[in-house]
This record gives sequence, structure tokens and C-alpha cells, in this order.
Amino acid sequence: MAKQKRQVSILDTTLRDGEQTHGVSFSPAEKLNIAKALLEQLRVDRIEVASARVSEGEKEAVANIIEWADTMGLADRIEVLGFVDFKKSVDWICDAGGRVINLLAKGSEKHCSNQLHKTLAQHAGDIRKTINYAHKQGLRVNLYLEDWSNGYRDNPDYVYELMERLQNAGISHFMLPDTLGVLTPEEVSASLTDMIARFPESEFDFHPHNDYGLGTANALAAVRAGISTIHCTINCLGERAGNASLAEVVVNLNDRMGIKTSVDETHLARLSQMVENFSGKRMAENSPIVGADVFTQTSGIHADGDKKGGLYQTDLSPERFSRHRSYALGKMSGKASLLKNLERLDITLTHENMEKVLKRVVELGDSKKTITSEDLPFIIAEVLESKDYSHIELLNCSITSGLDLDSTASIRVRIGDSVEISAGIGNGGFDAFMNAIGKVLKRYGITLPKLTDFEVRIPRGGRTNALTEATITWDDERGTFKTRGVQSNQVFAAVNATMRMINMQMHNHQ
Repeated sequence: MAKQKRQVSILDTTLRDGEQTHGVSFSPAEKLNIAKALLEQLRVDRIEVASARVSEGEKEAVANIIEWADTMGLADRIEVLGFVDFKKSVDWICDAGGRVINLLAKGSEKHCSNQLHKTLAQHAGDIRKTINYAHKQGLRVNLYLEDWSNGYRDNPDYVYELMERLQNAGISHFMLPDTLGVLTPEEVSASLTDMIARFPESEFDFHPHNDYGLGTANALAAVRAGISTIHCTINCLGERAGNASLAEVVVNLNDRMGIKTSVDETHLARLSQMVENFSGKRMAENSPIVGADVFTQTSGIHADGDKKGGLYQTDLSPERFSRHRSYALGKMSGKASLLKNLERLDITLTHENMEKVLKRVVELGDSKKTITSEDLPFIIAEVLESKDYSHIELLNCSITSGLDLDSTASIRVRIGDSVEISAGIGNGGFDAFMNAIGKVLKRYGITLPKLTDFEVRIPRGGRTNALTEATITWDDERGTFKTRGVQSNQVFAAVNATMRMINMQMHNHQ
């Protein structure tokens, strides 16, 4: 008979500890939507949604969440932080319809004596008094030992005695926080192994913070020590450097330790985006699992390796998280990167045209941070229409525009073996450029054709840094024709289209 995987529970505290992130305040509606997504879609085991007695808006949020959860049979999985204040927190939570209080006690002798000015015995008595009242009101009680990590390090006997005094108090979970994120994985392992051995009848949670960037590593160390519940937040939200990232913890438990959780990984990126939008705190694009760029290969060597057998792929496949792998286009691109993007677009090019397109991609990559597959059709169209004439070349161009001011253009161009300088003023940057180039061409007896249509497009998606395609229709004695230019700046896209037109005109009149 196959051995069953050990399972670890996940408590998400994005809506409580995560809201202690500087500048983050979720509205009641936002809290309800996040809570629904956490429980119904991501399927975490428990969520901590608020701190008692914060505000009336907070009470409304808790009431809304519990009212919804009650209809779904999930109300027992909603938890609220409360304080050792006898009736106050308990009554607040009960008024909101809560079923579970996470009582915040002092897990450090320094906190107990310096902040509360009480002895351990006095504090333990206050805790019991609050717990007894909570039980009478029908609440289930969990207990945080605040600053437990420093408390255990500075005076473990205080922690032991407090635990002993509360052993028969009816506490469902003792929650051990590394409140200031000071522990190393080795310290986590040793201290939690000791706690579990000393109090085998107690159920422990571990609540890591990320001040030293060790949140995920410490969560794994806690599980190795025997902890069965880990506290996390979406996007590592939390005070100072935040809490352990839920996505990182869940994926590492599965991949590194073969430990199962209830979390549905396919919703990790979606929840990350939701919390990012509601919190206003943007994720780094290279954040593990959920970052925008983590499934994008930039190097042409990597794209080539993937094409020849997935050489640069791991268990972290994008499909696992309902995402897609992409291959960045830019100055580091190679043929393999371009081929991967062409395959996605179902476009086939000859070898010669492939080389031309790749050359243009690299050129554009020098002036633009990144080029997407959505930009590619614009580039292909531009390259395939290009005749590569070089009778005239734009060496330098400066265009300035201002509100209620004429635009100006200063240009330096090469015509044949000569270099010409010119300037122009106009109603907009492109008009100023046309006036400046017109002066140069007039010296050589070249007349510009009539501009009859001007169209500007960007790829779908509406990115402000997208490549711009300018298509200009011209009319001369031979008839109507079009030229196209592509650039990240729409004025210079039109300039590129114009320079192509001039080269064509000069070639035709040789």
C-alpha cells in the first residue's frame, strides 16, 4: 500500500497581517472578494481577516465575510485577531458574527514586563480570564505568543512556564510567531523541535516574517521540525519586509519536501494579481511563481535549449499555474527566440526574411526595453516592405514639443557623400520634421509627394511602451503608395516611414 503524503495546513493572513503593510487598507468589499477567492478558489485551510476593535469599517468587513462564509459552510475557517482585554475583543468579534478568536498574548518576558508591566503569573491569569469568557460566548480560541522567537531565545523558561500554565485552558492552536523575522532555518528547526517535544499534546502553528529574506526557508524548516500549519500572505504582504509568501511556501513544500497542501496552484497568479490591484503594492516582475517575467526566457541560448529538448525548463512549468512560457525579443534574441514567437503566431518566414526580421528586432531592442510577440507582426510588415535603399540616411534628429508652443525639429542627414543640417518649425513634431527635411530636399531639387493618409496603431493590450506602427499613404505622379515605420515613439515611427518613402523616391528618379 502506497504511503500517503503528509499534509500541511495553510493559514492566510493577508487580510489581517498583510493589511499592516504600510499604505495598505482594504475596503470591506475588497476584503470580501479576497476572502471568497482565498477559500473558494485557492482553497486555503483558514484565513485571518482582521484585528478586533480597529474600526466600524473593519467590523463591517468581518460581518460581510462571515455572513457569506456561513452560507457556504466555511464560517469556522474565518479567524479574527483579538487582545487580552477580557470582554472587549470577544464582544467585538461576537457582534460581527465571528466564531474564532486568535488571542494575542506576550510570548516574550521583555514584552510582558516592559510593555504590560505585569508578571508572568498576572499575564497568564488575564489570558485565562479572556479565554473563559470567549468560550462562554461560543468562540473557539487560538493563542499567539507574540515575539515568541525573541522570547524563546532570551529566556526559554518564560515560554515554557507560560505554556504550562495554559495547557488545560482550551486553546486549539498555539501560534508561534517569528514576529521580527530574526530566526535562521537552523534556529527554527531547533526551537520548534524542542517546543513540540516538550508539549506533545499541543497543536502548534508557525508564523514567519521575512525581514532577513528567510520567510520561506524558515517555513520549510518549521515543517521539517513537525509543524503542521504555516501562516502566509499573498505577495509577501505584511509589516516591514512582510510575511512568508504563500506561493513560495506552497510550491516549495510540494517540490522540495513532497508535502501536500489544499492549495490549488492554478489560482496563485490570479490571487496575486487581485491582491496587487486592491493593495496598490506592485509585485516585482521577477517575483518567484507569480512575477510577470518569471516564465520569460530572454537569452537566445535558453530559447535554443528549450527548442532542442526543454533544456532550460524545470518543474516550475507555467502551465502548472495556468500561465504560459514566453520568449523575449530584444537585443539578446537569437533565431530560436524568434522561431518560438513565430510558432505562437502561426507565421512562417523564409531563412532570408528571418535574418532580416531578427536584425531589426535586435536594432529595436537597443532602444526599447522589451519587444513582445504582439509587436512582431508590425516588425515583420515593416521589414518585408523595406527595399533597403540608403540614398539618404537620418543621422540625428531632435524634436521638441510644448503646450501652446510650436514644435521644432533639428536634423542631420547624409545624402550620398554629403552631410546636411536643417531645422524646422511646425504644428506638432512630425510637421516640424517634414518642414526640416523638405528644406534639405529642396537643395537637391527633390519634391516631396503629397501625404494623403496617416494611420498610427499599437498592438492590442494598450501598453504605453508598445511599439508604434505608422502607415503613411503618399500620392505622386506615379500614383498612390504606402510606407510603414515602426518605433516605440510614434513621431519617430512616422519619421521612419517618411525616410523610407524618400529613399524610394530617390531610387525611382535615378
